[in-house]
Amino acid sequence: MAVRYGFRRFGDDDDFNDLDVDEMLRLLADDYMESGDLDDAMDRLLREGFTTESGERVEGLRELLERTRARRRELEQQGDPSGEMARYRDWLEEIEAVENAELDALLEEAEASGDERRAEVTRDLVDQRRMQQDLMSERFAERVGQYQNYEFVSSEAREEFESMVGELERDVLNTYFEQSKEFLGSPDPEEMARLRDMMDALSTMIEQDRAGEPLDPTFDSFMEKFGDYFPGAESLEDVIRQMAERAAAAEAMFNSLSAEQQSELRSLFDQMMQNMEINFSMNRLVSNLRMATPELDWNRAHRTRGQGSGSFADATDVAESLGQLRDLEDFLGRSSAAQSLPEVDLDAVRRHLGDDAARHVARLQKAMQALKDQGFIDRHSRRLELTAKGVRQIGQLALRDLFAQLRTTPTLGQHREATIARGGDREETSKPWEPGEAFALHLPKTLRNAVLRQGPGTPVRLIADDFEVEEYEAARRSATVFAIDLSLSMAMRGNLVPAKKMVLALTQLIRSKFPRDFVAVVGFGERAMELKLEDVPSLTIDYNYGTNLQHALALSRHLLRNERGDRQVVVVTDGEPTAHLTATGEPFFSWPPVRETLEKTMAEVLRCTKANITINTFALDIERSQFPFVEQIAKVNGGRLFYTDVDELGAYALNDFVRHRRAG
Repeated sequence: MAVRYGFRRFGDDDDFNDLDVDEMLRLLADDYMESGDLDDAMDRLLREGFTTESGERVEGLRELLERTRARRRELEQQGDPSGEMARYRDWLEEIEAVENAELDALLEEAEASGDERRAEVTRDLVDQRRMQQDLMSERFAERVGQYQNYEFVSSEAREEFESMVGELERDVLNTYFEQSKEFLGSPDPEEMARLRDMMDALSTMIEQDRAGEPLDPTFDSFMEKFGDYFPGAESLEDVIRQMAERAAAAEAMFNSLSAEQQSELRSLFDQMMQNMEINFSMNRLVSNLRMATPELDWNRAHRTRGQGSGSFADATDVAESLGQLRDLEDFLGRSSAAQSLPEVDLDAVRRHLGDDAARHVARLQKAMQALKDQGFIDRHSRRLELTAKGVRQIGQLALRDLFAQLRTTPTLGQHREATIARGGDREETSKPWEPGEAFALHLPKTLRNAVLRQGPGTPVRLIADDFEVEEYEAARRSATVFAIDLSLSMAMRGNLVPAKKMVLALTQLIRSKFPRDFVAVVGFGERAMELKLEDVPSLTIDYNYGTNLQHALALSRHLLRNERGDRQVVVVTDGEPTAHLTATGEPFFSWPPVRETLEKTMAEVLRCTKANITINTFALDIERSQFPFVEQIAKVNGGRLFYTDVDELGAYALNDFVRHRRAG
C-alpha cells in the first residue's frame, strides 16, 4: 500500500528556537561555492545532515533511510499470520479433544450403569457425533463453519468454541476497521447493523461520486451518523483513504502467505463475515475502494519471518507499517528526495521511527522553508537559485567570520575602529562616547538613553554614559576591482572557495559601510570577464588552460577609468601569468610562461601605474623563489604583496582593506 505524503503545518509544540538559519546558509554556501550547483549542494546538505555550533547532530535523509530499513527489518520478524492460523487450529483441536473426552466419559458412564437402553441411546449419540466429526473438512475455515452446526455434548467445549468464534469475528472486524477497535471489541447485533449501514452508505457515495451524481447521503450527514468510525476525517477523500489504506494492508497480509494458506485464511474471513451478515457489504465496499484508489498497491506482499502468533489485526498493522516503511524507503532512496523533503509526512515518520527521527526531519524541513521564507533561496525553472539577498547574507556571514578570525589571530593585527573624520559625510550610525574623544552629539539617541535610564518625567538629566556620538565616513572615496584567478590550479589546490568567500565578504563590507564606493569583480583564466556579484558563489574554474593576468588588469583598468578617488585592483592568484591576448584578441598559453606573456603583462602593470591604479596582490601557495614575477609587480606599481596561505587569505585581505580605507 502507499503512504501519504502531505504538507504539515508546524505546531506550537515544534520547538526549534535553537535552529540557526544563518548556520544552514553557511553550510549550504560552502558546498555551493565548491560545486557551483545549488540543487546538488542542498541535496547533499539534507542527505548528510549537519552538526550545529553547539555540537548537536541533526540527522540527514541518509541516516533516516538507514533507520527506515532497520525498522522494516525489525517488523519483518513480526506479524506472521500463518502463526495465528496455527494457534486457532490448535485451539480447535483442543476443543475437539474436550468434546471427545466428554463423549468417551458419557459412553463409559452409560455402559457402566447396567441400563442397556441408556447404553444403546448413548452409543448412537456418540457414534453420530463422531461420524459428524469424521465427515468434517480438513480445511480449517470449513471445519469451523461445520462446527457451528454441530451440537456439542460438552458444555465446556461449546463455550470454548463460542469464545474462539467470537475472537475470530472481532479479529476480522479489527483487521478492516482498525480505528474502531474500542466499540467493535464486543459487537452486538445493533452495532453490526449500524456497521452494515455505514459500509452500504459509503459504497453508495463512492459510486455516486464516480458517476458524477450528487451525493446521497451527503458527506456531512454521513459523518454526523458515522463519524466515530473515521476520527480526523474532513472530506470524503479522507474517509476513502482511511478505509482503502487499511483494506490494502489486509490484502498485503493475505498476500504474504503461501497460496494454500492464503486461500484458507480468505475462506475463514468469508465464513466469519457471513456469520456477522456483513459479507456482501464488505465485498462491495472493498471493490469500490479499489476503484477509488488505483494509486495504492493492492497486490503488495510482505514476506514476514515472524515466530509465534499474533492477531490477524496485528498482522495487518504490521503489513500497513511495512507498506508505509517501504514507500518511505523508496521515497528516501530517490535522487529527488531532498527536493521533496517538505512532502514527508511527519506523523508517519513519528509513528514508525519515533519522535527523535521526526524531530530531525522537522528541523530539516523548517530550515529549508526558512531559507525560502527569508528570501535567501528561490526556485526558478525547476532549479534552486541563490537570491541577491542570499548572496548578500553569505557575504555578511563570511565578513563576520573574517572579523572573528582577526580577533583571534594577533599576527594579522587588530581591526581599527572607525575614526571621526570631521568634514566627511555623516553616517547613519552612532556609538557610545568614550572619554577623551572629540564628538558631535547624536541628540535623539542620547536623550533616549537618559530617559531609559531615569524613567519618564522632566527635567532629563544627562550623564556621560548617556552620550552617543555621530560617526562620520571619511570623505575619501574608493574604487575597487577584485580580480580572481579561475585557472585550473586554483580549484585543484582548494583555493577557489576561500577566494570567493573573501570577495563576497569585502564586497558586502563596501556596499554596507561605504555605499559611495565603486566595486566590481573580474574573473580570469584563459580570458578575463566581468562578473556579477550574484554569480560569484557559483563560479567554477576555467577548464581552458591559462592565467591571463594581462587581460584581467586591462579589463579592471577599463572598469575603473571613470571612477575617482583611490582606485585599486585586488588580485588573488596562485601562480605567475601563463597567458596573454595576441594582437588579434585570441588567447595564447604557454607553460612555463614565455617572455612575451610576461612583457605584455608588465606593460599592463605600467598602464595601471600610470593611471594611478594600485595593484595589491594576494599570492596563494607561492614560493618566492619560484614565482618572482608577483614581486616585480609590487616593485613597479608600488602596491602591496601578500604571501599567504588559503586559510588566512580573507583575514589578510580584510585587515589590509580596512586599514587603508580608513587611514587618514
